[in-house]
Amino acid sequence: MSENIERRRFLKCLGASSLIIAPLGCSSVKEGESDPNKPHYAMVFDQNKCTGCGECKEACNLANNLPEGKSRLLMEQHSGGIEGQPCPHCGKTTECGCERKFVRVSCQQCKNAPCVTVCPTGAAHRDEKTGIVTMDAAKCAGCKYCIAACPYDARFINKETDVADNCDFCLNSKLAIGELPACVQKCRYDALIFGDINDPTSYISKLLRVKDSVRVKPGFGTEPSLRYIPIVKLGV
Repeated sequence: MSENIERRRFLKCLGASSLIIAPLGCSSVKEGESDPNKPHYAMVFDQNKCTGCGECKEACNLANNLPEGKSRLLMEQHSGGIEGQPCPHCGKTTECGCERKFVRVSCQQCKNAPCVTVCPTGAAHRDEKTGIVTMDAAKCAGCKYCIAACPYDARFINKETDVADNCDFCLNSKLAIGELPACVQKCRYDALIFGDINDPTSYISKLLRVKDSVRVKPGFGTEPSLRYIPIVKLGV
């Protein structure tokens, strides 16, 4: 619960639909320019399909041997109501859950990653082969600079290793053996899609060409690789 509270700032720019998201600091995105000769791994979270079951989080914890009480990802639940205004369904002005939806909170795998920039030892770095932001445990001094620099509150110190941790798409667990990230494998509702957006034939590339998606806090210039397909109300 404490982790959920400290990361709620992350959710302020996610609304009920793309019409709500834009004024809050998110925007529609087209494919960013990157070196086409190298992979650019990204993940799409489809808010329309997520039921908040939490199985993705459990799979992540198991695959990456995370200590109890810590996770590389969180599933936040919030309603689509506007604070202070009555719910159009039940009339309540307090959170009622009539339009419950869930949001994935995790490392955004930024193309311009502040955590990498501020790390004094090179522990927070971009994997040379995949381009994924990850950690070199042998180099981490536990200074927490990367945690302070992350505008998404998505990093933490693993108390068992004393090393800063983040979602790296299961780089050293699942990807290392040719599998998809644990959360993607576990999601039974296809709410998570992972792949190389520099490959025009990949499913994720095809999906992003036909679906509107958003990124969190685009004004920061971090260019996140985690994309969100927001809930769009039919008839609006």
